[in-house]
Amino acid sequence: MFKKLVNTLHALTCAVLIFQLVGCGTIMYPERKGQKSGKIDAGVAILDGIGLLLFIIPGVIAFAVDFNNGTIYLPGTSSSSLELKDIKQVKFDPKRSSIASIERIIKRETGYQVKLYQNNTKIAELKSVDDMMVQFVKILPRERNNGIASIR
Repeated sequence: MFKKLVNTLHALTCAVLIFQLVGCGTIMYPERKGQKSGKIDAGVAILDGIGLLLFIIPGVIAFAVDFNNGTIYLPGTSSSSLELKDIKQVKFDPKRSSIASIERIIKRETGYQVKLYQNNTKIAELKSVDDMMVQFVKILPRERNNGIASIR
């Protein structure tokens, strides 16, 4: 009986340590991966903190993983904003451009690699920067956590 209890405690301890190694937020909220900042989710922070109190190394790793993945942040609380002074307009001929060439133009001009064939990508033809802001107003409330690429 005692040996069975000890084995159960060993298995439980191993499970808790493995759970802490990958980070609570990463397991519970994988859709949050990639967030850069925002308000910290108290639930995830408390669970990581419990891991820190009980097992120091796995707790530190859990915090590091959650901060690195961005899963410790609440969705939709990022403090970043889009301002007109930060927008760079790039013109090209859409009739002579393929999706691959547009992806290369975006990479060259912004330094960001994008894939325009993703399900969460919306493409719109824009005549001006004001048109872009109108499109953002239409799209952002519905598509809060999805990437947006607007091209002309």
